[in-house]
Amino acid sequence: MKELFFLVEEALEGGYTAKAIGESIFTEAETMEELKNEIREAVECHFDADAKPKILRLHMVKEETIIV
Repeated sequence: MKELFFLVEEALEGGYTAKAIGESIFTEAETMEELKNEIREAVECHFDADAKPKILRLHMVKEETIIV
């Protein structure tokens, strides 16, 4: 596996959540920097060294409401 994509969203309670697309990896943190570290650690734990993806892509989702 070359790349692994994560869907990153702002949590309702504050902070951020990240969920891997196609893998059972979920993590959360208070800041974006902490989240990146948590994602790295989760990937390290989830994959064997030879199967670990080389690139982690974060897809940031921000929800906004427009009243018309």
